[in-house]
Amino acid sequence: MALDAQLLEILACPEDKGPLLYFPDEDALYNPRLRRRYPIREDIPIMLVDEAETVDEAEHQRLEAKAAAEGIRPTFEA
Repeated sequence: MALDAQLLEILACPEDKGPLLYFPDEDALYNPRLRRRYPIREDIPIMLVDEAETVDEAEHQRLEAKAAAEGIRPTFEA
């Protein structure tokens, strides 16, 4: 199940307060500025810095390319 559109409009990275990229097929929200991926478990975004995964350069490039190819936009405009 996809996250609610209204929820996505207010979700921000807990660390830098910036917008995120939402990948529903990967159950993840991603901050490309800090290269942190936040998991979504049972339709609940886990927005804790300690729970975030820092991705390497290859994964960052993959996520950026996927966002561009699929037209994934930030959760809000900064």
